[in-house]
Amino acid sequence: MAKVELKTKPNTADVESFVAAVEPASKRADAQKLLALFSRLTGEPATMWGPSMIGFGSYDYRYDSGHSGTALRSGFSPRKAAISLYLMGRRADPETEAKMADLLSRFGKYKEGKACLYVNKLADIDLTVLEEMIALCWAAMNRHHPHAT
Repeated sequence: MAKVELKTKPNTADVESFVAAVEPASKRADAQKLLALFSRLTGEPATMWGPSMIGFGSYDYRYDSGHSGTALRSGFSPRKAAISLYLMGRRADPETEAKMADLLSRFGKYKEGKACLYVNKLADIDLTVLEEMIALCWAAMNRHHPHAT
């Protein structure tokens, strides 16, 4: 099987400069809050992944098909349409999924994707619940991918 080159990988772009350029100002303020929140909860430095994703930590994965790669463990992207929240451990095991279902019932206004949650602005969600979700998913990733950085 030919190895597929991933478009989304870590790079050396400056996270602070990226966040400072986010428009509009309200989304920039949300990105600054998220940067501080993820940094505090993960204890990892922020790294740009691709042109617009801010990641914290990484992990290696391999699918049954043989496809493998490295992905961010947690993070966000302040996109124009919505803020994407990457909580990679949320489906790691039945216990984490059940806890996430409870947290999502109290989270606020969001849409769900396969690997992320979408929120329009932080004012639409409960930040205390988001903190719990980040910590829960980070712990799940540490259990299931203990050798990741």
